[in-house]
Amino acid sequence: MLKYLDNIALIGEDIPALAALRQKGKVAFTGLPDKKTEAYKYTPVSSCLKEEMFSKPAHCHTHQDGHCDCEQKHLPFDAYEILFCNGTLHEHFHFCDGLEVSSLLDAVTDHEIGKYINKFELEKFPFAALNTAFLEQGIFLRVFKDIKKPIGLIYHTKQNGFENIHNIVVLEKNVNAEIIEVFEGKNSISLTNVVNEFFVLQNATLTHYKWQNSSPQAVHITLNRVDIKADGKYQSYTLQTGSKLARDETQACLKEQNASAVVNAAYRLSADGLVDTTTDIEHLSPSTASNQIVRGVVDGQAHGVFQGKIHIAPNTFDVSGHQSHKALLLSDDAKIDVKPELEIFADDVQCSHGATSGDLNANELFYLQSRGIDEQTARTVLTSAFLKTAFEDIPNSDIKIFFEELLMG
Repeated sequence: MLKYLDNIALIGEDIPALAALRQKGKVAFTGLPDKKTEAYKYTPVSSCLKEEMFSKPAHCHTHQDGHCDCEQKHLPFDAYEILFCNGTLHEHFHFCDGLEVSSLLDAVTDHEIGKYINKFELEKFPFAALNTAFLEQGIFLRVFKDIKKPIGLIYHTKQNGFENIHNIVVLEKNVNAEIIEVFEGKNSISLTNVVNEFFVLQNATLTHYKWQNSSPQAVHITLNRVDIKADGKYQSYTLQTGSKLARDETQACLKEQNASAVVNAAYRLSADGLVDTTTDIEHLSPSTASNQIVRGVVDGQAHGVFQGKIHIAPNTFDVSGHQSHKALLLSDDAKIDVKPELEIFADDVQCSHGATSGDLNANELFYLQSRGIDEQTARTVLTSAFLKTAFEDIPNSDIKIFFEELLMG
């Protein structure tokens, strides 16, 4: 795949630290995964790639003041919004007390991210290796104090091509922050490849939201890599409704005592789209806890995939890890593949996983219709209520309402 992308001109070729990172990515990238690759056995990425994806998208038109038509308020609640337009960061940041913001390139130049970037086995993640090989766009956030408003990362795609973004977020000790990512696209034939590296230090809490609503012709790949220290908490809530193929992967490492993670997600598919939700929760220290609730609704010829792994390391104790996936199949051609895994190398643990699939409850559907509600509306009400289970514990009421409205859309 590299040969198809080698014609892409990258900024910063004269920065030694950046050149070294890119070379590391090229060495680590050994090719696209296929069905023989266990982690991608249900997700045929190669078959969804098109020639139009192997180029750098054109910049959007900017006015004399340096702003473009895309720079507008995207979220229905107050937030610090940072915009990526066709894969390029718009460096018009909203600064506030306690928040350090810079572009990825500036952070590399200032040697700020050397101790944060790619702190995982790059060879195990082919698209993360590809991301590093073409490292250019992204943002570096460091949070020193509680942030009162969510930080919104808005990805607006209007052009065909390859969007490659790497974000690093560091929460210092005892701080709380919320980040919401929104991916929007209408008709673009794009390959979006995002790596997020989150570092949650002692007694910090990061709540991470995501709505992926990319073009139905797009391929969307995300890796969320999370390091959580003592008493730290990572909470994520993901809703996926777009793309031809979308894979959202989270690897959360509970590194110290009392670290915890909540990794919830929901997806709603129709036509012939595929959504892959993959999670790997690693309990590496005593008294750690994790919980995953994933809900899916699949119609038409669509395909839902859930791969959830809980790993309990040796010499740990008082560990709790739970996982649940439930799906509704609304057509005879809809498909679900589920692969839950428990790797337990300790004794004092409480772990569970469960997976179910089925159709809408016929009695509930009849009940709503008997009250004068037409069938389509009744189906929407029931599927929305089913998916809403994944978002019941969202702590921000504005964002919770936002997600619930999206489920009814």
